[in-house]
Amino acid sequence: MTILKTHLVASLALTFSVVLAAQAGELKPGTRIDAKSLGQQLSDTFEGHAISDLLTERMQILIKDEGLAITLKASEPVVLGKDYLKATKANEGKAVYNHDTRQVEGWVAGIPFPNVSQSDPDAAAKLIWNHHYAQPTKNLQDYPKFGYLFLNDKVGLERRQEWAFKRYYMKGRLGDVPPVEGDGTILTKTLLYATYPNDIRGLGLFTIRYDSAKLEDSWAYVKSVRRTRRLSGGTWMDPIGGTDQLSDDIEIFNAHPSWYPDYKLLGKRWILAVANSTGETWNQKATGNAEFPVIDLENAPHWNPKAEWEPREVWVVEATTPPEHPYSKKIMYMDTQFPRFYQAEAYDRKGQFWKWMNYHLKSIKTEDGDWGIVSAAGFTIDYQRRHGTVFVLGGPRLNTAGVTAEDVNLRELEKAAR
Repeated sequence: MTILKTHLVASLALTFSVVLAAQAGELKPGTRIDAKSLGQQLSDTFEGHAISDLLTERMQILIKDEGLAITLKASEPVVLGKDYLKATKANEGKAVYNHDTRQVEGWVAGIPFPNVSQSDPDAAAKLIWNHHYAQPTKNLQDYPKFGYLFLNDKVGLERRQEWAFKRYYMKGRLGDVPPVEGDGTILTKTLLYATYPNDIRGLGLFTIRYDSAKLEDSWAYVKSVRRTRRLSGGTWMDPIGGTDQLSDDIEIFNAHPSWYPDYKLLGKRWILAVANSTGETWNQKATGNAEFPVIDLENAPHWNPKAEWEPREVWVVEATTPPEHPYSKKIMYMDTQFPRFYQAEAYDRKGQFWKWMNYHLKSIKTEDGDWGIVSAAGFTIDYQRRHGTVFVLGGPRLNTAGVTAEDVNLRELEKAAR
C-alpha cells in the first residue's frame, strides 16, 4: 500500500511539473509585465532567465503594489570607450587593495580590479573602489542642463528645477594626456548648481574630492549675503536642495569608499535593468506630460518609469553606513562588465525600507569621438514620505574640448548666482 501511495504521489508530482512546464513560455521583446500579468509571468522566461529570477524582491513588490510596469527589451552589448578599455588592460595588476588601511595603492587609470572573484573576502570593497575610480565617462562630465522633477502620489508633478553639473577628473585621466593632472592629491573637482527658477539660481556646491580618506572641501553660495561659505566635511550625506536625493545618492553612490565602515558582497545575479536607454527622457519642445516621456505622469503614483528593460548580470553589494548617516544601509546592483549601478534600496535607521533608486544608462559619443556612459534619467522615490525626485538629462557632453581644471571653480558658482 505504501509503495502504491508513493507511486501515486510521484505520478501526480510529475504531472503537475509537466503542466507547469507547458504553461511556462519564453516571453518576447515588447512584452509588458504589470500587476495584472505578474502572477502568470513569473514562471515564464526571457532570454533563458526565469522572470521570477530577473525581478528583485523589491521590484516584484513595486509591480504588485505601486503600479510599476516593465516592458521587456532584447539585450544588447553596452558600448564602452576605447581609451577606457585600453587603460584598464594596460594597468591590470598594478592596483592593490590594502585590507588594513582600506585604501587602494598603485592605481593609474582604468578599472583597478577588472577580474573580481566572488570568493575574494575583499570582493565588495574592490567593487566599490572600481566604481570610485573608474566611471566610464572619460575625463569630464559636462551637463549644462538637467532637470529635477518633484512628484507626489496625489497630484503628480509639483514643480521642476533646472540644474547644471560639471565634474573634472584630475586622476585616472584617459587618452593622449597624462593620467594625473596637478600634484596627485585631488581626484575630482565638481560643480553642482541650480539655474531655474530664479529664486534658487546659484544654489549649489563647489566640491574638491581628494584621493585619500580626507573629507571633501565644499563651498556653497549664500544668496542672501551674496557670498560663498565653506561647509563642513559632512555635506556628502546632506540632501540636495529640496530633493529626495542626498549628495551621496548622485549616480546611486557618491561617497569615498572609506567613509562607509563596511561592504558585503551578497552575490551575483541577473536582473532587468535599463542599460541602453532608447526613449527620449526630456522633450524640451513639448508641453505638459509629453515633455517628460520617461515618466508615467498620468497614472498614480505618477513617478513610475516608462522604459524598456533588458537582462543584465549584476553584483549585489550591501553598504553599511556610518552612524551619522540618514540611512542604515544601501543594497546596490552593479553591472558585472563595468562599475555602474542600476538600482539601489535604501533603509532607514530602524531597518525599514525607505527609498528605491533606479537609473537609466545610455552610451553616448564623447566630444573627442570615443564613447562614455551617462545616466539618461534617475529615479529616487521615498516610499515613506510618498514623494519622488526624478532626474532627467538634457544635452549631456563628455570630454568637452577646451574645458580645464581652472574652469571648475568657486567663481563659476558665484557667476551662476548672478
